[in-house]
Amino acid sequence: MTSRQRTYCVSGTTVVLLFGMVVGAMGLFLWSENGVSYADRDDGARAAQQALSTAEDLSKAFQFVAESVGPSVVTISSIQKIHPTRQSRPEIPEELRRFFGDEDDWDKFFDFQNPPEGFNRQGLGSGVIISQDGYIVTNNHVVRNADDVVVTLADGRQFDAKVVGVDRRTDLAVLRIEAEGLTPAPLGDSEDVVVGQWVLAIGSPFNYQQTVTAGIVSATGRTVGVTEYENFIQTDAAINPGNSGGPLVNLRGQVIGINTVIASRSGGFNGLGFAIPSNWVRRHTGAIVKHGHVQRGKLGVIIQDLNRDLARQFDFDTDKGVLVSDVMTGSPAESAGIQAGDIIVNVNGTAVDEVRTLRNTIAHTLPGTPVQIGVFRDGREEMFDVVLDELEDELVRLSSRGSDSSDEREQETSTDAGLTVQTLTPELARSMKTQVENGVVVMKIEPGSLASRAMVRPGDVIVSVDNRPVGTAQEFGELLERGDFEGGILLRLVRNGIRRYEILKVRD
Repeated sequence: MTSRQRTYCVSGTTVVLLFGMVVGAMGLFLWSENGVSYADRDDGARAAQQALSTAEDLSKAFQFVAESVGPSVVTISSIQKIHPTRQSRPEIPEELRRFFGDEDDWDKFFDFQNPPEGFNRQGLGSGVIISQDGYIVTNNHVVRNADDVVVTLADGRQFDAKVVGVDRRTDLAVLRIEAEGLTPAPLGDSEDVVVGQWVLAIGSPFNYQQTVTAGIVSATGRTVGVTEYENFIQTDAAINPGNSGGPLVNLRGQVIGINTVIASRSGGFNGLGFAIPSNWVRRHTGAIVKHGHVQRGKLGVIIQDLNRDLARQFDFDTDKGVLVSDVMTGSPAESAGIQAGDIIVNVNGTAVDEVRTLRNTIAHTLPGTPVQIGVFRDGREEMFDVVLDELEDELVRLSSRGSDSSDEREQETSTDAGLTVQTLTPELARSMKTQVENGVVVMKIEPGSLASRAMVRPGDVIVSVDNRPVGTAQEFGELLERGDFEGGILLRLVRNGIRRYEILKVRD
């Protein structure tokens, strides 16, 4: 074979190989649909099958929760009997006597002796069985002021329920029924709840019993402002009127919260539901069953959250802490030496960075328990040993402090900060029903002023400026004139009996 022939043979082989590759590629293309090979289609089918299997597993988890927890969920009907009081005959004006005559004639037109008949006001909510001996947890507002409470089980049986006790501060209530064959729901650990996890809500919205809705945990540690103590779990699982008192459940079938409130402008579901965490439910229901009420510790301080400007006023380098704005007379805090202006930074070594954390920590500590309170004062941290009292239901009024009044208290002063104040006189104090004796009353706030931006309000009683006591309107004006509006002027004031701090400051 000549050199030219060998070269040709090699070239011919190459052509054959290239032709084969082209044919193969064309074949693959012809075997594909829309440019996607059967191999790719197989991979897609497998992925779709896997996704379908995952969805079916999730669906089965929902079914498991509904089947296991559903028998524990009850419908609660509360009945309040309204009895109108007998109306008394008013004094008949002379002008009306001309038309209706004497009292006997008056009764012909107006029946004051026979009041209208009473009626029943009915409420509806949900609850969850927590023990085989008939204890049920629900919301206080579901059974509040009820004369009769009826519980309907998932199997249709109905029982009259006894209200064992309530805790209005967290909106919890415990009922009990005499029944057999009950299925209690397990309480989970709400400390393990994480944002994004799947949850189900079960209850009787609009009296549709055993309604199950699904969603996720949207947030934890929420405050809404409907109860005194709050640490809500937020969820987007559909919650509507009638769901109150029903359980929020994880995919293990454990109750992690009691549905309590929704945020809505329409009164219906808007994707914002809030549940009391199960650890609170466990603690408080146990106390109600044992004692009939919840025992809470009391420190005896008026507190407020810090902000950057307040922290600077106390030479504190962070806003993570709780400012003491007043100390109650005779309280554990006063006995231990805690003072207004202290910044509480920890309890028993655990950091507290906001009011909610401190209040909940103290409230969840039994009365009589010794605790250590870490306080920032005058540039350093100090520790105070405190034995907590018991927090009572009635509101504790602050004691009055101060000196005698003088004639110059009748002055009124307007300031460059945009507020007009008047000296607090005994007469003015009585008319305001305040126990504060020394200070100035805010009479007027100019819109857009420093005082307005500092959230000072008419009716506030200012008792000190930059920690200097104020006795008269003239003194207040002089202290403001000497103050530093750039760095901030610290006001201590009393609003609705509660002392707090505010800052007058030209914003950065």
